[in-house]
Amino acid sequence: MAATWSATQAAAAGRDFAELHAAHGGVLWVEFDPASGRSSLQFLLGVQRRELTPPGYSVRSKVYEYGGGASCVTTSGVAFVNEADQQVYHLDLVGTAPQALTEQFSCRYGDLAFVPAWQAVLAVEESREPGEVEHRIVRLGLDGSRQVLVQGADFYAAPTMDETGTRLVWVEWDRPQQPWTATRLCQRHRSPAGDWSRTQVLAGEGGEESLQQPRFAADGRLYCLSDRHGWWQPLREGDNGLQPVLDAACDHAPAPWQLGGRSYLPLEGGGLLLSRITPATGQLLERTDAGYERRLATDFSRFRALAADERYFYCVAAAPDRLPALLAIDRHDDSLSVLAGGERPLDEVLLPRPEAIAFASGGETAHGYFYPAQGSGPTPLVVFLHGGPTSSSYPVFDPRIPFWTLRGFAVLDLNYRGSAGFGRVYRQRLQGEWGRIELEDIRAGVDHLADLGRIDPARVFVRGASAGGYSALLALAQGGYAGGASLYGVSDPLALRRLTHKFEADYLDWLLGDPQQHVERYRRRTPLRQAGRIRVPVIFFQGGRDAVVVPQQTESMVAALRDNGVTVEYRLFPDEGHGFRQAEHQAAALEAEHAFYRALLEAASAVL
Repeated sequence: MAATWSATQAAAAGRDFAELHAAHGGVLWVEFDPASGRSSLQFLLGVQRRELTPPGYSVRSKVYEYGGGASCVTTSGVAFVNEADQQVYHLDLVGTAPQALTEQFSCRYGDLAFVPAWQAVLAVEESREPGEVEHRIVRLGLDGSRQVLVQGADFYAAPTMDETGTRLVWVEWDRPQQPWTATRLCQRHRSPAGDWSRTQVLAGEGGEESLQQPRFAADGRLYCLSDRHGWWQPLREGDNGLQPVLDAACDHAPAPWQLGGRSYLPLEGGGLLLSRITPATGQLLERTDAGYERRLATDFSRFRALAADERYFYCVAAAPDRLPALLAIDRHDDSLSVLAGGERPLDEVLLPRPEAIAFASGGETAHGYFYPAQGSGPTPLVVFLHGGPTSSSYPVFDPRIPFWTLRGFAVLDLNYRGSAGFGRVYRQRLQGEWGRIELEDIRAGVDHLADLGRIDPARVFVRGASAGGYSALLALAQGGYAGGASLYGVSDPLALRRLTHKFEADYLDWLLGDPQQHVERYRRRTPLRQAGRIRVPVIFFQGGRDAVVVPQQTESMVAALRDNGVTVEYRLFPDEGHGFRQAEHQAAALEAEHAFYRALLEAASAVL
């Protein structure tokens, strides 16, 4: 275990796992390597582990820009989306070269699901012809055939077929909705002659319900997650349609920014394997049909990519004290094996532990996780603002946080109102309020910790990436902070609105309102328009290939601050996009941000 924690170590700890499958007598998964920025398919059979993807291939979908569902197991191997060309390939386990299933190079693919009865793959297809982006659900045969099954809606997710190959269900939604605001659960039936019925809407027709992750149980009954009762909870098909399986005031999934989520599984006999989110921690539960719940893997606090076979439950799990791990949990005695990952990189005495906090803000309650600094007395504070902004932070080991706490900075990882994981009402609070209520929550969180004597309110820095960078800049414009950082942050929402992709084309209107009707609101909540109010130093990080927040947007903000005499640093990484993937660049950014804050603190101390 490490006695110190460098920026290089923090960046190298970014290895992660996704898309776990129990199949072919073993376990397959996608593994991201921060050193190369590549995602590979790994296969564990007994104690023998090998990589399936040949050199030159990386497993990653870019559908909706955020991807997901880039792999699925087939009868003889695995199908996957290759990052470079976004085409679907099939790979047998015997070591043959990948075989292309698609050659639609103007298309991207994601949310893959194999249909054994058809020997074909279901996928969401994103067609990107000049000036037009369309989405549909397609059938991709292992023989290279392609058939369009569903089209006409703006967006699709989670195409799922029952075991007989006769009942297709999926989730769809139309602009201006997002998948976490209002979606529809739909189905079509296929006759023995191959004819398809008309589309039937099973749930969500009223437009005030977000549905995700439809699944068929072994008995043929349909399950899905719905927030119709305020939380993403499992519903099960019965005589009266889809009905709640349980009554727990907790979400059982994060916001579906990515395709292919798997946060619950139907089990034989009517039971469920569930990932449950609570403010304090996450839980993995086995729930019987009679309602008895048994908690599993209690040392871990976030669970995703659930899978199961006759003997084990599998998941990608995270915890406050270790790196992400692939777990196998014995279904009979709950014993736990770590199949990959799970290293503990820091001695316990050096490890920052998350403290779940809740505090009053704007007449409501906001949430976050506080990580005290090493040392005693009120310390400087760095406020972390997650992206999204409809996303969330979790009480798990974030390799960036000990980098700060071991250098004398406390960290507040804020789940401001509008974050996911706290129910639909909390999540919907950002509608028309972005750029306002999260600023209230930043201020209220800092004041709460200052009142407790945990931090020094005169030495607070606010930082965020993407949407978090937007909020950080507006917070700095309000004043009361010592400085901050924007990592490819939004500084001009209207410029972003003109350039953004289809998936988020209406998101800014949901967050801020129609710019024609709310001209003054946009003025007040545009960091570039508020640059004259920022009087503290700011450091900016930007990817040269960022197509979401383009370099010009960040450079305009940098120029405006410099014109006003504000101390600014600007670090451009020419070959990075929106979100840095290369470990070398992640480490360089972390070191530069720390050096920037440390210099400000030393300058302030010298003045005193």
